[in-house]
Amino acid sequence: MGTLSSMPAIEIEPCDLLPFGEAWLKRKGALSRTPPCSSMQLGELFDRRVGEAVAKMLGDIPIARPRSTSLLPEQPDCVEVGNCRLVGGVRPQNFDVGYRPDGVRFAFDSKTLNDAKSVQKNYQNMINDLGTEATTVHIRFPYAVVAFLVAIPVPCLVSPQKEALTQTLERLSSRSSPIDAAHKAEAIALVLWHPETGEIDKDWPLDGSVLRLEAFSRQVEQAYVERYKGLPPHAAE
Repeated sequence: MGTLSSMPAIEIEPCDLLPFGEAWLKRKGALSRTPPCSSMQLGELFDRRVGEAVAKMLGDIPIARPRSTSLLPEQPDCVEVGNCRLVGGVRPQNFDVGYRPDGVRFAFDSKTLNDAKSVQKNYQNMINDLGTEATTVHIRFPYAVVAFLVAIPVPCLVSPQKEALTQTLERLSSRSSPIDAAHKAEAIALVLWHPETGEIDKDWPLDGSVLRLEAFSRQVEQAYVERYKGLPPHAAE
């Protein structure tokens, strides 16, 4: 049985991101699709940190790697980090982190746009994907907590895309209850990182924005506790 506790903040150190920054600079402003330091591995870094924090919140339960074709977790009460297959109301969808002890309770996806051309070309399609993914979960599982993290190198996000993306993500975030709009997510983090130093930008999103990384865990925890506190597997026997 997992006893609920506070969800730790998502910690991404400069030493975690610096190898990706060095690879990005070496390739003149892009990440490769193949290891080492690929765009997929960058997403997996964020996935692991989120999975670890959620597992801690749920009572320090195990973390397991799901089978991409399985509709059930490998263990009765675990956080899955990997291709977690969820069948939603719109379509089946693989999420990067999932918790589904009795159906979907938590679903998370990371999105990385890693060069300026990709941001300009694909950021609007990415927004559409976020709305669709949130909708497909919430239609079948309205109590589920859906969260996203979008990571972009600082030099790749400039005006007017910078303001447009930020404002749209703010509108898509902070789903407050199971009867709120299905296309919104309970939490979204926008992470801009400096390739030269591996540091996360402290100036954007602006202070007070719901998209700041330090607000992410608080929003996930609040939504989950409001909907599941006192219910199995968190209820005392």
